[in-house]
Amino acid sequence: MVRYGFPDDLVQIQRDWLRTYEALARCSPAVGTTALRRRLIVESCRVARHPFWTETGRSPAMWGELRRAARAEDG
Repeated sequence: MVRYGFPDDLVQIQRDWLRTYEALARCSPAVGTTALRRRLIVESCRVARHPFWTETGRSPAMWGELRRAARAEDG
C-alpha cells in the first residue's frame, strides 16, 4: 500500500468532514439539517482546495487513502 504523507491539517479537515457526514446521516429529516449541510459543503471545499493537492495531483486512490487516514486517527 502506498503512503502519501498527508499533512496533519488536511487529515483533520477530512476527520471533521467525516464527523459532519455521520451527524447528518443520523439526523431526522424533520429536524433542520441546513446547518450540517452547509458545514459539509464548507469542509468539502476545504479538502478539495488544500495546497497538498496542487503539489501532488489528485487520484481516486489518494482520496480513499485520505479517508482511511482520517478514520484511523479518529480511532
